[in-house]
Amino acid sequence: MRLAVVQRMLGLLLLIFSFTLLPPVAISWYFNDGGAGAFLSGYLMTVIAGLVIWFPARKHTEDLRLRDGFLVVAAFWLGLGTVGALPLLLLEQPDMSLTDAVFESMSGLTTTGATVLTGLDDMPRSLLYYRQQLQWLGGMGIIVLAVAVLPMLGVGGMQLYRAEMAGPVKDSKLTPRITETAKALWYIYLGLTVACGGAYYAAGMGAFDALCHAFSTVAIGGFSTHDASMGYFNNSTINAVAIVFMFAAGINFSLHFLALRGISLKVYLRDSEFRAYAKGMIGLAVAVIGYLYFFGGYTSLRHTINDGLFQVVSIATTTGFTTTNYAAWPGAIPVLLLFASFVGGCAGSTGGGMKVMRCLLLYRQGLREIKRLVHPNAEIPVKLGGNPVSTRVIEAVWGFFAVYVAVFVFMMTILLFDGVDQVTAFSAVAASLNNLGPGLGEVAGNFGSLSDLSKWVCVIAMLLGRLEIFTLLVIVSRSFWQE
Repeated sequence: MRLAVVQRMLGLLLLIFSFTLLPPVAISWYFNDGGAGAFLSGYLMTVIAGLVIWFPARKHTEDLRLRDGFLVVAAFWLGLGTVGALPLLLLEQPDMSLTDAVFESMSGLTTTGATVLTGLDDMPRSLLYYRQQLQWLGGMGIIVLAVAVLPMLGVGGMQLYRAEMAGPVKDSKLTPRITETAKALWYIYLGLTVACGGAYYAAGMGAFDALCHAFSTVAIGGFSTHDASMGYFNNSTINAVAIVFMFAAGINFSLHFLALRGISLKVYLRDSEFRAYAKGMIGLAVAVIGYLYFFGGYTSLRHTINDGLFQVVSIATTTGFTTTNYAAWPGAIPVLLLFASFVGGCAGSTGGGMKVMRCLLLYRQGLREIKRLVHPNAEIPVKLGGNPVSTRVIEAVWGFFAVYVAVFVFMMTILLFDGVDQVTAFSAVAASLNNLGPGLGEVAGNFGSLSDLSKWVCVIAMLLGRLEIFTLLVIVSRSFWQE
């Protein structure tokens, strides 16, 4: 372990992140909301912290090893949640505690979208913009952005890319050079954001709301500038725009790249994960819309489709936007939607959850075991796209699933001991670990009613979910620190 190399990298990353605190200053000056001082102070504090960390290790320019990369990613996200909370602590409105500020900051950076704030419609515009910007930066992973920039400073990036990217396909590269891969992902990400913002504006949103909601839609974040979320606009065209871009952001960005390069949609149809993602979304939408129309008290089919389809795509992709209080829907629908968030988006997307790829592999592994009961001596491979999947990948997926369940149970138990009721405890952990946002029970609207202990548990759950659990847990293992 070369701690000096890691220290230099952390310092550089903090210096880069400090510049993201300047746009809210411009927003504050434009709207004259009085928040500029807090963001300028946060910027200066972050710059000083970055320089203090970087300067002593500035001459250690060796390439990162794999373990160094894991340590950088984990330490940076832990530190970033704290640094990102500085402006929230310094703002006069709202008056936030350290716990609430870190919760809000981490929720934004991990694209969870859970909030402890109420009265968003009256909050400073600079704060509202900053929350959305945090989600946008966290969506594709600020580390991936740094991978595209840092090579110009003499820092290698493959180790960071492998530690940051989600899912079982993290070793694949779209281009021969990792820097070009990161740039390709960000160009697509930026293009989707611009298109989404333009579509929102054309559908009737104001410029500020269109920009902010484009950030959180493409990032699959779920923060809004209004307490009523998307329901504030009461506009079916805006809802349709959100559905399209939430669905697109939940797809593996590698497929977007390949489709654009080949100018063909066949790339999507040939991908097993995309087909499972689309079929699952359609099946869930039909079930929810049908139940709402016949048993949920909806009398208008158009209204039923509008609310039902929106909530299915929003929750299943772990975005977390709402047009209505879905937690009050009848029957098993709220729980069914919450379960859908455990699957989440595709690997390589901005979505949370366990990822469609892993769930698809678990499903096919289950089918194989059933066939083995009938044909115990048969060699039956698990296949994706017609190609057999290695045993190592299958074992990794099962290992991830086992740890995921264990972490979920452990955190839910802590919340129960803290006095949280069962429905709230289950949904709060699920919404945090899956990077979803809204839950059920007391956290259906916001997480402000939870105690500080429960909020810190949710903060850790958000971070574990964003970094796919192993990236964070590996650094606390004994073998990681042994040479």
